[in-house]
Amino acid sequence: MANSLRGEVLNLYKNLLYLGREYPKGADYFRSRLKAAFLKNKDVKDPEKIKQLIARGEFVIKELEALYFLRKYRALKHRYYSDDNQ
Repeated sequence: MANSLRGEVLNLYKNLLYLGREYPKGADYFRSRLKAAFLKNKDVKDPEKIKQLIARGEFVIKELEALYFLRKYRALKHRYYSDDNQ
């Protein structure tokens, strides 16, 4: 059972690492925090706990995507609209 979850964990790590390239504090900061978070939970053997941690990681992915979309929206809004209208 743990081997089937290993692929999911690796895929989650790769996705987070990819999304971390655009992190506001820098990719190196994000990479070090990501590595620390995964190393902290490296000894977890319970499949249910692993599934919970994967779900938390997927939530983080959604939050990062929302952060990036919001940043993109604000940049476009700033580019096309003046601040006088607000």
